[in-house]
Amino acid sequence: MHIITRMVAEHSQRPLSQQVTLEAERTLFLKRRWRGTAADGTEFGFDLETRLRHGGVFFRSEAADYVIHQKPELVFQISLHDKDFSALVGWKVGNLHFPVEIADGYLRTLPDSALAQLFDREGWKYEEATVVFNPLRAVAHSH
Repeated sequence: MHIITRMVAEHSQRPLSQQVTLEAERTLFLKRRWRGTAADGTEFGFDLETRLRHGGVFFRSEAADYVIHQKPELVFQISLHDKDFSALVGWKVGNLHFPVEIADGYLRTLPDSALAQLFDREGWKYEEATVVFNPLRAVAHSH
């Protein structure tokens, strides 16, 4: 088993045929210590100094780069079509303390009945999508 302490590179420069993936749930990206098995059966132990990022190279051999891939997951997403609407959505969703991602013109968050009720009550159109979800990192605060 190879022990990994940090990413080797942000992205692989090798062709896809020379890349081996290790797929992991988003929650593993938050952990410092965990184990995983790459697509070719190679086992890795992670004792990380910093978090891994989707698409990053965490190990290199003569034959291949080993690349971490975050598994896509189901999210709710709302199109952010103007600044005022974006601010209102951000404020109301933020007050519920759910993790959010702002990307590709959408606010994305984990599916939850409280959010569905909020969106329905406000008349906001939202959709379910399956994507790699990278929420903003939380900052501690108080009300």
